[in-house]
Amino acid sequence: MKYPTIILASKSPRRSYLLEQAAIPFTVRTADVEEIYPDDLPALEVAPYLAKLKAKGSLHLLETEDEVLLTADSVVIIDGVIYGKPKDRAEAIATIEKMSGRMHTVVTGCCLMNRQREMVFSGVSDVYFNELSRSEIEWYVDECQPFDKAGAYGIQEWIGLAKIRKIVGTYPNIMGLPVDLVYEHLMAWMKE
Repeated sequence: MKYPTIILASKSPRRSYLLEQAAIPFTVRTADVEEIYPDDLPALEVAPYLAKLKAKGSLHLLETEDEVLLTADSVVIIDGVIYGKPKDRAEAIATIEKMSGRMHTVVTGCCLMNRQREMVFSGVSDVYFNELSRSEIEWYVDECQPFDKAGAYGIQEWIGLAKIRKIVGTYPNIMGLPVDLVYEHLMAWMKE
């Protein structure tokens, strides 16, 4: 399969892992971009907005006309409220307590961009958690330290393996990159 030269502007080891598993070649180059979005932006639009913001802030990383940036941002939504990366142990525990026995939505926004064009798209998955006891939540947070993950959990860790009842959507999207949509949009990118 022939792909454009993809520059993954993300420090996420999970995004790199997913692209590697899908045999999509890429190079990682990152820039620090402040992730701020308008307060009145609908929750489902925040992740794609941030992915595009990251792409604009990383455009200087492109070295040739053949390179295409890939950026992504994931958010967890519970009752219309966005939960990003927890700032500390207490916030991680409180976030997981809100998800216990309930459904939440994971949106991963993505952006393909070079100096001529852009494609912005999102994967959306609904995740149904079984009930978690306070001791299970505390053990998970202390053991797995999920402070770099939106919604304070990683689906590939104990909590995802032992406490998720059902997923509507794709597992890779919840892990941080909707690989099916990335592939589909790369194919469309090359046809344009």
